[in-house]
Amino acid sequence: MSRAFIASSLSLVLLAATARADDWPQWLGPKRDGVWRETGILDKFPKEGPKARWRKPIGAGYAGPAVVDGRVYIMDRQRAKDADGNPLKPEKGVIQGTERVLCLSAKDGSILWKDEYDCPYKIYYPEGPRTTPLVHQGKVYTLGAMGHLRCHDAKTGKVQWSKDLVATYKAKPPVWGYASHLLVDGERLFSLAGGKDSAVVAFNKDTGKELWKALDAEEIGYSPPTLCEAGGKKQLVVWLDTAIHGLNTETGKEYWSKPYPAEGKPHRPAVPIATPVKAGDKLFVTSFYNGGMMFQFKADKPDVTELWRGKSDNPEKPDTLHTTMTTSVIKDGHIYGMCALGQLRCLKADTGKQVWESLKVINGKKAIFGTAFFIRQGDRFFVFNDQGDLIIARLTPKAYEEVDRAHLLEPTLTTAGRSVVWSPPAFADKCIFVRNDKEIICVSLAAKEKS
Repeated sequence: MSRAFIASSLSLVLLAATARADDWPQWLGPKRDGVWRETGILDKFPKEGPKARWRKPIGAGYAGPAVVDGRVYIMDRQRAKDADGNPLKPEKGVIQGTERVLCLSAKDGSILWKDEYDCPYKIYYPEGPRTTPLVHQGKVYTLGAMGHLRCHDAKTGKVQWSKDLVATYKAKPPVWGYASHLLVDGERLFSLAGGKDSAVVAFNKDTGKELWKALDAEEIGYSPPTLCEAGGKKQLVVWLDTAIHGLNTETGKEYWSKPYPAEGKPHRPAVPIATPVKAGDKLFVTSFYNGGMMFQFKADKPDVTELWRGKSDNPEKPDTLHTTMTTSVIKDGHIYGMCALGQLRCLKADTGKQVWESLKVINGKKAIFGTAFFIRQGDRFFVFNDQGDLIIARLTPKAYEEVDRAHLLEPTLTTAGRSVVWSPPAFADKCIFVRNDKEIICVSLAAKEKS
């Protein structure tokens, strides 16, 4: 009896662990590394295309979804309207409207709860919120485009605590709005904030109490804080307008700082956007104007040395990888990432030298700000491009190999003369969850569809 009970209990624990592994609780997935670890995923799309389990209308925004315990968390914006139902025109650069945090059923897309708050916009690209919700231990953390930081109960939506970063830290919102994804570690929730000596702030995740603040910057930028363990220490890597910093996660004390660009004088507005990528003892960053830069962590202390950096500041004549938003991939000693005009490039990680280039991901033509999201699954990648296509591909030092492609969403945002989708997807429950400015969809990627 006892053995049977123990076996049954272990089975339940394993099943629960499997269920948790199927979630997508934050930017770049469960381990924040851009890897989808589910199995039982299709090898190619059906002839008629992958099956949409549901489609639901949604307001505008760039925020990607998070998926946890059968629920989808997403943010959008509702533009204020006049008596005739037309969007109110901006007054003195201010666009009236609200931001919403939505909790949907992952099964059918129905709304389970919502939190809506007034939020006038004073930013460029004012379509909506930018950051993916972060779900952790029964709470949902969200950051709106104007700096509204909120903590909700994941089941009920009740607000546990909130901060107005602009008011609290006397900060100026970034030109393109707050877009740096939140990060949690232990009791600490990290967010870029702005203001005097508060470029990055650590809050108690349960109470919202400030634990520490650090660094000063004219522009905080958009790149998410990143956790790295190296040199015998856990480090918080923070990329701001003039430099990249390594901080003590518990105190905010600076371990190291390296100028980027080389002279520490960025283009304005500054464009630190892409997420820094760590692979082994290396750390890679890349930006639109200044290209790629590779650091190596020291083994004996929390510090870095520079291995190489690009010399070109002209995105039309890149010498390494001039990325706008795409998070690069480092695999088997090579870097794969999107260049400024949509070129997928393969570089040698130890030198930055180009191996090959392809425009196939964005349909064969150069396009300014060409963007795609790369998620590894097994030995291949699921790539969602800014035209609403989902691609199955393999990336090797030999070439870009496209296995299959399906069109999921219509691009609804017009920028630089083209229509795009700039919202990152989530992968959970053998599905992709992704949105544009009009709808959010759940599409099955299961090898065997549920009956």
